[in-house]
Amino acid sequence: MLNLVLYSDQIVPACAAIDLRLGELMAARGAGKRIAYVASGPEPERDFFLAGQAYYGRLGLDLALFFDLDKPHSADDIAALFASDAIHLAGGHTGGFLQRLKQSGMLGPLSDWALSGGILIGVSAGAILMAPTIATDAIFIGERPEDIEDGAALGLTPFEFFPHLGDDDTYVPALLRYSLSTPRTILACNDGDGIVVSGTRIECFGDPVWIAAGTVQTAVNIRIDGFSVSRA
Repeated sequence: MLNLVLYSDQIVPACAAIDLRLGELMAARGAGKRIAYVASGPEPERDFFLAGQAYYGRLGLDLALFFDLDKPHSADDIAALFASDAIHLAGGHTGGFLQRLKQSGMLGPLSDWALSGGILIGVSAGAILMAPTIATDAIFIGERPEDIEDGAALGLTPFEFFPHLGDDDTYVPALLRYSLSTPRTILACNDGDGIVVSGTRIECFGDPVWIAAGTVQTAVNIRIDGFSVSRA
């Protein structure tokens, strides 16, 4: 059973409802409160990790383990990661994050852990990685998602994800164009919006935008095989 929490951004007050749903997910699974943090790239001062610790601490949760994909890890280290009650995939450079997951051999095990019911939290880049491809990330660097050929990611969601929608007026036209060449629905979120996937239920928080076949659609019109879509 999938348990996925996707944030466009996290440390904003509008995320309170998503935070509450995360706590409910953890309680429903009988999980504890320990969350592991997978860094998207070098973080020598651990600034983002420490900010995450403070954020989760206010929710009564413990961001307890820092996992650096660039360093070798023992079997015990990896076991500790997957023994966590939830795993947080940090924001950052999406392409670099994906490459680190592949080079470290962690892409497959992380996907398997989530497919077996582990609670996986993604913020920005970390949320994009839950989709079948990171192609939408190309828009942030002025490239075309249509041209991305090596973006295969965790493949956990039936949709593609795009965060920070409100940051630039060019994002919606670029996503509309891309939607004509991808068979998957694209879910785009402003900061403060998010999605929770629990089993076959997709819960929308805030005002996420669904884009498919060159049009912006409302959640009530969305049909995703095997999943129901609702507003939280």
